[in-house]
Amino acid sequence: MTATERQQGSGRRTDVDAAFRGSATYRSLGEQRLSPAEERFEKGRRTVGLFLAPVVTIVFALLPLDLPRDQHLLAAVLLGVIVLWITEPVPIPIGGLIGVGAIAVLGVVPADDAVGPLGSTTVFTFIGAFILAAAMLKHGVARRFAMAILSMRWVGGSTARVVIAFGLITCLLSAFVSNTATVAMLLPTAIGILSVIAKLLQDKELVAPDFDPLRLRVGVALMLMLAYGASVGGLITPVGTPPNLIGRGLIEEATGERIGFLDWMLMALPICALMFVALAAVLLLLNRPEIKRIEGVHEYVQHERAELGPVTQAEKNTLVAFGITVALWIFPGVIALTAGTDSALYTTIGDRLDEGIVAVLGASLLFLLPTDWGRREFTLNWSDAAKIDWGTILLFGTGIIFGSLLADTGLAETIGNGSADLLGLTNTFAITVFAVLLAIVISETTSNTASAAVVVPIIIPVAVAAGINPFVPALAATFAASFGFMLPVSTPQNAIVYGSGVVPITKMIRSGISFDVLGALLIVVLLPVLIDLVLGVG
Repeated sequence: MTATERQQGSGRRTDVDAAFRGSATYRSLGEQRLSPAEERFEKGRRTVGLFLAPVVTIVFALLPLDLPRDQHLLAAVLLGVIVLWITEPVPIPIGGLIGVGAIAVLGVVPADDAVGPLGSTTVFTFIGAFILAAAMLKHGVARRFAMAILSMRWVGGSTARVVIAFGLITCLLSAFVSNTATVAMLLPTAIGILSVIAKLLQDKELVAPDFDPLRLRVGVALMLMLAYGASVGGLITPVGTPPNLIGRGLIEEATGERIGFLDWMLMALPICALMFVALAAVLLLLNRPEIKRIEGVHEYVQHERAELGPVTQAEKNTLVAFGITVALWIFPGVIALTAGTDSALYTTIGDRLDEGIVAVLGASLLFLLPTDWGRREFTLNWSDAAKIDWGTILLFGTGIIFGSLLADTGLAETIGNGSADLLGLTNTFAITVFAVLLAIVISETTSNTASAAVVVPIIIPVAVAAGINPFVPALAATFAASFGFMLPVSTPQNAIVYGSGVVPITKMIRSGISFDVLGALLIVVLLPVLIDLVLGVG
């Protein structure tokens, strides 16, 4: 029986809430409802990948390249893993694990060194955030937040305005809270909004009774707006994302030029504003919502809010845990604004209130705050936590491993220096273009933090060797390091929204590469002009 026949043969009404609670990053073809054309494409894509991945790895490993053995084998394995991630012949988390196993078996690094980065605090951020999100979905807190946003008349009637408004909220928050924390914080609300839209489409019979709410185009647009909007907003301030601080520190060390908080914002705001416009256009054009305007949404939301009833003890407990977590995530940013990022207080607070540690401590409160003390019942049970998407956690963990190895083996530096020599870069514009492209390419397969830490130190000596001021290309690389929108492993926020099960890898790649191109153009064209206007550095 084909997917289409299964869909036509089933008269059951989809339980939208259950679909979102039980979503998974990877679903086999039998678990999806696909048209015949989609099913043929998916089968072909996965079959090609099953054979192409090992062929690419073996062929590249046998090429007579003038590279150290560890760099050569790492590049071969990474290329094969990227093929597995894009074509999905196996679940995406398993593709990463296969690559990690191959690295150890081939002796690129010892096994203990290979799996060491899995202990990164970013992994714990995922675990804590997913547990908090599970509580918000289980007890209806996310639904209340979603109703509050949708109840605004100017927002709720238009699917495009819902996506744009949610993106603006994300951008503003991520300017002062880490991108990962922002997305983790807002993910349950995004799912709540999508579930409301899905139910409304269902009640108005605009979709089949047994439709798949995880395959709505508006869902792709909303989730990618959450992930990409956080990356855009993170560029607005120096503390918005770790690459900003890394790049700013390296630039100051190399050039003696200090970028103040206000100066940074004056340079970043025009670029970020245009980036957001480009982002909204890309997402809404490539993932056109099923319906432009949903009539009656305000009345529907008002009815649903009334149906929710008073806030329960479980909801109150969830809000307490969530509120404490968010407050601790924001606190280092408040210290940065008042005492400065160079202060000992900011360094101490930032180190001790690491977002991963805060996330797991906040999640732990859910198992300590009781809903019925007499029966020893608490806000969450372990069975609830066991249902979070551990696949996404494994996926990003393997991405961190490859990012670390790119730096540790020197492969990233080899690629950067080799490309610069090959291209014969001799002027500011050419080196800036190269810096942006290299940062985006590196960030596609590793975290944006690792990309900044690897690329900026490459670009500065390349610029110095060419006899030009490294300020512009180095800052351009810093901005571009926050890009990399094509794969779930590119940034933590990509991985988090991929974990919702709403965004197919093919849709992420298509939307991501379009935004990569537009963002790169904006950085290359506007950043040098703004640097000259604000700082007088050319």
